[in-house]
Amino acid sequence: MGKTKFLFPILVVAVVVALSSIFIVDEREKALVLRFGQIKQVRVEPGLGFKVPMLDEVVRYEDRILSLETPVIEVTPADDRRLEVDAFVLYRIADVRQFRQALAAGGEREAAIQLNDILDGQIRAVLGSQGVTSNTILSPERAGLMNQIRNRADSRAKALGLEVVDVRLRQTNLPEQNFDATLQRMIAEREREATDERARGREAAQRVTATADRTYEEILSEARRDARIIEGEADAERNKIFAQAYAQDAEFFEFYRSLAAYEHSLTGNNSSMVLSPDSEFFNYLRSDQGAAANRASAAQ
Repeated sequence: MGKTKFLFPILVVAVVVALSSIFIVDEREKALVLRFGQIKQVRVEPGLGFKVPMLDEVVRYEDRILSLETPVIEVTPADDRRLEVDAFVLYRIADVRQFRQALAAGGEREAAIQLNDILDGQIRAVLGSQGVTSNTILSPERAGLMNQIRNRADSRAKALGLEVVDVRLRQTNLPEQNFDATLQRMIAEREREATDERARGREAAQRVTATADRTYEEILSEARRDARIIEGEADAERNKIFAQAYAQDAEFFEFYRSLAAYEHSLTGNNSSMVLSPDSEFFNYLRSDQGAAANRASAAQ
């Protein structure tokens, strides 16, 4: 009975010591075993771990992806149009040993503060770099800018044992005091572009009109030239026919031409003509000339 009284407390102490030397690492955690502030173990895999009771301390850190929202900062792109932007950042503790050594007892709160400072500088550096305008930030090229910010921030966050998983620019707004001025400048730019477009349109219309006028004159000139050629050829053919007819019978040809002249002259309601009695116009209407013409016609 006396031995039992001594064994029971010893057994209890042994159980307590055994339990205090065991710790469990959850799958959502990473753990460090510290002894007097010095790192003795790094546990990144879930499961049971062992430590020296009363001497070792287990410090746990999140192994899940953490988020951070940066405060609104003002950036000045290459076109000097100031913008207010803020970002949403996803990060995780990649190297728990480096994290502890870099931040000591600051932990995740200190990590968020330093990471925010890193992002502030990298957002200003990327969005304020040469060739990046406000239109670029608001265009589909925005994704490439966010990747640049993530890569640059990740390279600097490695010194803290952190990995920057993603960076997203959320709001991109104009400062209130610059909104009206920027709006007026945008309106002026659009009006100038519209004026330039109208001027180019008028210039193009003038070129088209000038080309059409020149083509019209060329076609008309060619048509007139062809018409004169055809008229000349027709006149030549007509004169040739007249010459052949005249050569066959000159007297009959003159008679035929006189009748044609009478027909054209004595048309309409007014068939009166005032001529000299000895005019040659009515030679073939006289009896002697008419008889001669009849004889010539009969001979033909």
